[in-house]
Amino acid sequence: MKFLQIKEPDLQKPLMIAAMQDMGDVGSIVIDFINTNRDTAVFREVLPSYPAYVIDNGGYIDLPEEKWEYRCDKNMIVFGGGSGQPSSTEELNVLCQDVINVAKKYSTRFIYTLGGFHTKKPIGKEPKTFVTTTSLEMTEQVRKLGIETTPEASIITGFNGLILGFAKMNGIHGIGIYAELNEPKFPQYRSAKSILRTLEKLTYQKLGDMSELDIMAEEVESKTSREQVD
Repeated sequence: MKFLQIKEPDLQKPLMIAAMQDMGDVGSIVIDFINTNRDTAVFREVLPSYPAYVIDNGGYIDLPEEKWEYRCDKNMIVFGGGSGQPSSTEELNVLCQDVINVAKKYSTRFIYTLGGFHTKKPIGKEPKTFVTTTSLEMTEQVRKLGIETTPEASIITGFNGLILGFAKMNGIHGIGIYAELNEPKFPQYRSAKSILRTLEKLTYQKLGDMSELDIMAEEVESKTSREQVD
């Protein structure tokens, strides 16, 4: 992987939100929303060594212009988004370690990650969000805020789970926030909104007007309903 330091931001103990594209595009939706509404600026970029896929344009292919960005404002680092994750476990581990290195460099104490929580139970327009943390003590604190924790033991794969393990190994507090979704193949804007609300509660930060996410959700639901009828 190639790491490019674009500039050196002036940050003092910022919180970090780090998530990559996953089912329902939840990670990318949340990261893009925060970057837009907080007007963050790029200070570091990551380019993969090899493409994880190619784009077929109908008879000829293009290579994806994949990259992942570290962005920040005065008290927050935001990493990730994009349209995919590293193509190998080795690169995923290297990327997680780079996120940890950046967190340590700026004395970050908390890393928040997020993603989708696939369920077959109908969730309607108010998906629940579940939280897991890097310590039992922190989980108890989260429960005192009235936030539900993950209901059962499971394995969390990909960046949006593994980064919690890297945080724990390096003595950094980590919190994972995962919202229910039924259809992982379609963008889940309501799940993203549920995560953003929980993030605001946990971080005491205002992340922006979320009404646009309701509009986007209605458009996706309308489109998928028409396709099912056809």
